[in-house]
Amino acid sequence: MKSVGLHKLVAIFLTGIVGMLCSHGTMAQQTTKTLQPASVKGLPSSMTLLSPYKYVRNNMDWNHQQLTTAVSGEVKPLLDVMPSDLRAITLAFATGECGDENWDGLEGEVFAKANINKLAQAGKWYIISTGGQAGAFTCATDAGLTQFIERYQSSHLIGFDFDIESSQSPQQIQQLVERIKTAQRHYPGLRFSFTLPTLAIKNKSALGAIGVTVMKAIRAAHLHDYYVNLMTMDYGVSSVEACVVGRDGRCDMGASAVQAALNLHTFWKVPLSHIELTPMIGGNDTVDEVFTLEDIKTITDFARQYHLAGVHFWSIDRDADCAPGPASPECNTYGKAGLLGFTTGFLQQLKH
Repeated sequence: MKSVGLHKLVAIFLTGIVGMLCSHGTMAQQTTKTLQPASVKGLPSSMTLLSPYKYVRNNMDWNHQQLTTAVSGEVKPLLDVMPSDLRAITLAFATGECGDENWDGLEGEVFAKANINKLAQAGKWYIISTGGQAGAFTCATDAGLTQFIERYQSSHLIGFDFDIESSQSPQQIQQLVERIKTAQRHYPGLRFSFTLPTLAIKNKSALGAIGVTVMKAIRAAHLHDYYVNLMTMDYGVSSVEACVVGRDGRCDMGASAVQAALNLHTFWKVPLSHIELTPMIGGNDTVDEVFTLEDIKTITDFARQYHLAGVHFWSIDRDADCAPGPASPECNTYGKAGLLGFTTGFLQQLKH
């Protein structure tokens, strides 16, 4: 999509939201690996990808190194819990140096052997996410990134996400971007994305220092065909200097996510079709920020209208009810959605 003025998009979309509120080196391997383009993900090319996060360490079966979750009230294999029409999952987080990465201490090779083929055999697509709030993923050599990519390769690999929040230096970020640029030539069917924290201030670029560093590194490397996944959560304070404030005086989480996407599109010229959004379902770390079932429609209406690349959420492990309060890794601290209620809501709205 061509760049569209922020004021025009805001007038078209956010006005509708207000109305609703009122009414309610050298690559080690030189052969090109040709995979299917993004449209193979089991979806038409114009459809937004839905891929909630699975935090690997939550209820991990460490004896068998397998993905499990307790979202249903008892620990079960992830594949037994994922709805049949949920076609994709984002696995978080691989940390360390590429080629020698780990998943909370579990070696990358061990984790991959225990889980990747099972996902593919079950017909589930997956994204490998790196870094995260408390971790860093670095990549100093093309050979290391090749080894990393090959480790998670299968017919159902969508691509790799690089969640950069605070732990990498500008030099490490630039190295990573350069490695990705080289990898794109050899793996043209894979999606490479950057997950960045953001605020949602109207008519202002609000990525913060780390986001600006990443975007400048992307520009300096002349990287193209990348995706940016915005963390539309934890704005910190209910203020117009942080988010879109609703009629109740709190951050309107749906409208704020839309605003963040528009800001990125306008100020950094990222096409809307290459922008993804990741809210935290239910209660956020900032207690008065709550992503509700109604916010699903706000985000998905915008995503479908402007063909956003993806919608994710943090996390499938949290998609079970519990009482409102501080954010929990095990439940939504919302209490009104039901088991996998947010997953179901997103699936219904995106019509997957």
